[in-house]
Amino acid sequence: MSAGSRAVSLRATWKKSAIGYSENMKATIQSLGFRKLQQTRELPDTPVVRGMLKKVGFLVSVEGEPWKPPRRGRYKTPRARSAKKHSRGR
Repeated sequence: MSAGSRAVSLRATWKKSAIGYSENMKATIQSLGFRKLQQTRELPDTPVVRGMLKKVGFLVSVEGEPWKPPRRGRYKTPRARSAKKHSRGR
């Protein structure tokens, strides 16, 4: 391959943990090839990869595009509140 015919790629960095998010989000992170937080990967610029990055855009930053942490856990798995903590009267 010559230098002029290089494939276009995206640099993506995993910024926020997927703990507490749905299994679909975790599977998408894994299928993008991420193993550790703050890991940066070179990914091919295809519609499939763009769609996956859009799905987990609040967890992953793409070089050249602004990323800001989510304000609240919009995609978090809902959990029941502990009755023990609130029954103490504090």
